[in-house]
Amino acid sequence: MFRHPDPSDLRQAAAIFSACLALAACHDQARGGGAGARDEIRVVGSSTVFPFTTLVAEQFVAGDPEADAPVIESTGTGAGIDQFCDGLGASHPDIVNASRRLTAAEYRACRSNEVGPVIEVQVGIDGIALAQAQGGPRFALTPKQIYRALAVTPGGRPNTARRWSDIDPSLPAVPISVYGPPTTSGTRDAFVELIMLPGCAAADSSAAALEARDPQAYRARCSRVREDGVYVDAGENDNLIVQKLAANPTSLGIFGYSYLEENSGSVVGVPVNGVQPSDATIAAGSYPGSRPLYLYVKKNHLEAVPGLRRFLQLYAASWGPDGPLSRRGLIPSPAPLRARAAETIKAERPLDPAELA
Repeated sequence: MFRHPDPSDLRQAAAIFSACLALAACHDQARGGGAGARDEIRVVGSSTVFPFTTLVAEQFVAGDPEADAPVIESTGTGAGIDQFCDGLGASHPDIVNASRRLTAAEYRACRSNEVGPVIEVQVGIDGIALAQAQGGPRFALTPKQIYRALAVTPGGRPNTARRWSDIDPSLPAVPISVYGPPTTSGTRDAFVELIMLPGCAAADSSAAALEARDPQAYRARCSRVREDGVYVDAGENDNLIVQKLAANPTSLGIFGYSYLEENSGSVVGVPVNGVQPSDATIAAGSYPGSRPLYLYVKKNHLEAVPGLRRFLQLYAASWGPDGPLSRRGLIPSPAPLRARAAETIKAERPLDPAELA
């Protein structure tokens, strides 16, 4: 005899069905997710981390010639994180290279777009190097001098300095001309945090009070870079900056230390606070521009994208002092940090957003 189903049974069945659909979608997102399947690993992000990830990709294909070659794009950290956090599935990247740490606001964007758990891996250390052509006038700078040269409104007043000697008579009497990364770059963000903000504090005794009273005005005064031709946005191509310095030997450039080392025949590092950028000073943290480099990985893509786990394991096997990434110019993290990062990969441990600023 036919019996009408109990409403509570229907609700329970609907809940179970919905949960099963959600689980299947989570597993299948990167394989298709309504946007077409793909088998290759996709990476976006930092131009500084790009050559290191490219090297790991070369090893990945060499170890399995049948594997699809990873697709790696140098988009800049900020633009890469935007793409990474835009969603889950085949049309979105699996990994973002980052030359700074993910921010709390960016993590919230990932969460609101249902990206799911994110794994953070520190792959090594780099430095924000200031460099000049081998034949140019020799510079030695402080964060205070750099801030006074490049800030839009140092001390709250419009910047009228045109020559380095306008900043300090001991500096070369040549035009202030600096080639650097765009606002989408993690290198630009790190330059602001590591050089400009300390320089602002040293140059402007009212900066701390302004920060407490009006954080937005403080950031405008201390982190905004000139747009009157003194600072030239050279895009995400660090090699282009090296070429610009060779053509303009009185100019300075800002890029990752690995590019300075790679082009040591044509450019030389500028000491900051009397410290020359080098493997040793960056690893020790004595060079003011030292910074960690990261990968961020979608945990939900690990099951779906072929070889993604092996790719991360290859990274961990390559970042030691005698590894291929070190020979490419990556400065290894201290041993305890390398061990922790390797364990994070092995355990697939998600980032705790409470750690982010």
